[in-house]
Amino acid sequence: MAQWISLGRAAQLLGVPRGVLQQRVRAGELALSDGLIRTDALLRLYPQARPEDDRLREQALPGREVLARRLFRQSQDLADAQRHLQRYHALVIALRDELRRLDDEAGGADARLRALLHRLGEGLARVLATEAVDALDAMDDMLEVVSAQVTLRPSGHRFLVEGHDTLLQAGMRAGLQLNYGCGDGSCGMCKLRVTAGEVARTQHTDYALSEAEKGQGYVLACAHTAASAELTLEALEAGGPDDIPPQQLVAQVRALRPLAPDTLLLHLQTPPSRRLRFLAGQSLTLALPPRGQDKGEVEEAQALHPIASCPCDDRNLHFYIPRDAGDAVAARLFAGEIAVGDSITLWGPSGRFTLAEEDARPLVFAACDTAFAPVKSLIEHALSLDDSTSISLFWLATRADGHFQANQCRAWSQALDSFECTLSSHDDAAIGAAQMAAAMRADLFDIDCAYYIAGPRAFVDTLVQALAAAGVPAAQRHTQITP
Repeated sequence: MAQWISLGRAAQLLGVPRGVLQQRVRAGELALSDGLIRTDALLRLYPQARPEDDRLREQALPGREVLARRLFRQSQDLADAQRHLQRYHALVIALRDELRRLDDEAGGADARLRALLHRLGEGLARVLATEAVDALDAMDDMLEVVSAQVTLRPSGHRFLVEGHDTLLQAGMRAGLQLNYGCGDGSCGMCKLRVTAGEVARTQHTDYALSEAEKGQGYVLACAHTAASAELTLEALEAGGPDDIPPQQLVAQVRALRPLAPDTLLLHLQTPPSRRLRFLAGQSLTLALPPRGQDKGEVEEAQALHPIASCPCDDRNLHFYIPRDAGDAVAARLFAGEIAVGDSITLWGPSGRFTLAEEDARPLVFAACDTAFAPVKSLIEHALSLDDSTSISLFWLATRADGHFQANQCRAWSQALDSFECTLSSHDDAAIGAAQMAAAMRADLFDIDCAYYIAGPRAFVDTLVQALAAAGVPAAQRHTQITP
């Protein structure tokens, strides 16, 4: 028998992005009712779906306590369903017996009574007959044990909790900007309210909720996971850069290695109790300790650099550092004065070069040299949102080693049907941008897209002028000027 499941659960069962199903809904191929979709309609479009799908076997199981609670909850639901079915069955049998008695009293002369008895008998035969198993329904039952679906209010955003993830970890992995601070239960900033479903505590916390808060259903997202298959939470989410507080923390150098002769990868890791909250596309001020009086330096070296990694991993921060004599931080990094294990102070985040997440337009990214860093962060964030929006990347190199992450671009292109990458080279940023605009004009200017452009001023200005001349509204042009 067909069941109704949510769009997010359907996407997980079928192994397709949620946005793909949304497109099929808009095209009239699938019908939604209160956000739910019938499994038989899905099976008509995806007949290859099978309950023995390897994706289900590969799902990471939650902890024993959570698994036991989900199994217990599922057994309760099954017992309730069986109890109701038994009562309905008893009621129908009693009704059938009463109709038979009335038919006997009438001597079989009442045609309408005979017809009603016949329909009732046929209906019982159909209900009691063995039906084919609905593959997606069986798969959904399995997923209700190993994962949970969470709905956030008032935004309506949805995400899945899998394995040992906490609510906070799962939400961040889905690209959502939940409110949080420390990530280990010390500050209480990730407090949210459970309005439906059950949660299980995963770790001890130093932050103590009041009895009134507990009574209202408040929990810490960093210390709880979903104990029921479906969960509804009332939570604050960042709507933009203004919702991200300024932070200062000390991170440790985990890796420092060359990506190209003039580009270094700087990998910093924050302490477990001091995670950095930021939006994709933002930047941080990096501060190195002074060399000391004997070397003639008493002020710490500082420089602003865009973050190249996704906010979904808030402890591991990546930066692409170009060789630049005018950048005190870069000069010391290239000189080998900073090693793995050293500490670097971080201030920020800053910048408004962030993704307009409510914009469903196709995304076009343009970067020049190491300005690929904020663009990469934005692309990874866009991919974490599990949307089917197409992504086009144009990357200009003004030096021989400018495409230092070309393999990453090729990997995206090979793995994602909706991703296209165009690499170009020219030693003049403005001329290269003009050539890039010509390539865009051939494929994209007739499409309503959102453009994200990062690079030196000559590069950005040239592209912005070309987009403006093509009639692209200013609201769809997002820019970041880099040195």
